[in-house]
Amino acid sequence: MIITEKNTAIDPSDFEYVCSFVRERAGIVLEEGKQYLVESRLSQLVEREGYPSVQHLLTSLRNCAGRELHEKVVEAMCTNETYFFRDVHPFEVIKRKVLPRLLERRSHGDPLVIWSAACSTGQEPYSLAMMLREHFPHLVEGQVRILASDISGNVLEKAAAGLYNQIEINRGLPAPLLVKYFSKRVDRWVISEKIRSMVEFLELNLNGTWPPLPRVDLILMRNVMIYFDVPTKRQILEKVRQQLNPQGALFLGSSETTLMIDDCFHSVDHGTCHHYQLQKPKTEEN
Repeated sequence: MIITEKNTAIDPSDFEYVCSFVRERAGIVLEEGKQYLVESRLSQLVEREGYPSVQHLLTSLRNCAGRELHEKVVEAMCTNETYFFRDVHPFEVIKRKVLPRLLERRSHGDPLVIWSAACSTGQEPYSLAMMLREHFPHLVEGQVRILASDISGNVLEKAAAGLYNQIEINRGLPAPLLVKYFSKRVDRWVISEKIRSMVEFLELNLNGTWPPLPRVDLILMRNVMIYFDVPTKRQILEKVRQQLNPQGALFLGSSETTLMIDDCFHSVDHGTCHHYQLQKPKTEEN
């Protein structure tokens, strides 16, 4: 099916409706001038779902009370950009500084809990799992939990399958880890069961009501807050505060910050990157 410009163009009222729709359901803010992005992503969804045009899809969306189409439109508006060991420096800091500190301070017998929020197709949590196997092998058997969440059920299915094409493999994965933890399956690479079994995937909308989660020692919520407005960021960081252990660490993307949003966090600088910790409670002066 060929989608023509006539079929994919949306008028200002349609754009306003889509902006309102994704803002309400996922907290994603689409600014003025992003019509081209909405047209491009909805046209791909139109083609996959067999609608005659974007206008027909939006009419169905307006009239549809079902969850399935709502989820597909939100998913189409999400940017699922990720790769193995993305940005490198945070993983080095986690390995050399953050994890040793967390392990030193944790209660005896308690598992270390790590959460990769907005994990997309799984490269981030699998990177963490491989790093743990390589450098903290004593944690692997029952001493660590890696949670990985995303708003998109379809993306999570791909993540849980652990199947990646050559382009995805070439993006950030060191060759020794490819040899050690992946096997070839026709034109795809599949990650080993010992790595896949370390990660628990769950569907979670950061802007919605969170399901019951354990207290977390390390949260990676990278490159997702940039899509939210300040009130939404503030609400999410408030929920993060409730979930993060007092000595825990929060990693955001390099262009993201808690500054001027939530003063309950303070930044810990590592030169190449930084992470956030909860402010210590102020003690009353005598």
